[in-house]
Amino acid sequence: MDALDQSLITLLRHDCRRPVSELATLLRVSRATVRARLDRLERDGEIIGYTVVLRADSQPAAVRGITLIAVEGRKAGDVIDALKGFAEITSVHTTVGTWDIVVEVAAGSLPELDELLRRVRLVPGVTTSETHLLLSTPRSARARL
Repeated sequence: MDALDQSLITLLRHDCRRPVSELATLLRVSRATVRARLDRLERDGEIIGYTVVLRADSQPAAVRGITLIAVEGRKAGDVIDALKGFAEITSVHTTVGTWDIVVEVAAGSLPELDELLRRVRLVPGVTTSETHLLLSTPRSARARL
């Protein structure tokens, strides 16, 4: 992937509905070049899809955090399945080390976060958790609107 591909992807991350002609103008290349690059990036699996960003997703939650979760025995799969059902959990990650699961959480207020954490601790198989509040995000790969 060269600098042109990177620039094309950056533009698409901000607005994947931009017309090829506009992308070509912004990149100072022909429409055929942009179309060929898009076709190759899709064919090679670099671009695997396009999506929509909802207004609710573009508004940062008032309270965000990272919760580290330890799981009893071999119940990680069951715990992950349960966590997927929590609207306030934006990402679920498995990991190695002291903690088994890392989740990103978002809530409208500290009392809402407290209630979420109470519900997480009640999930069968969760033995302990630790939450760290996120104060700011100086860099993120997510598209910014």
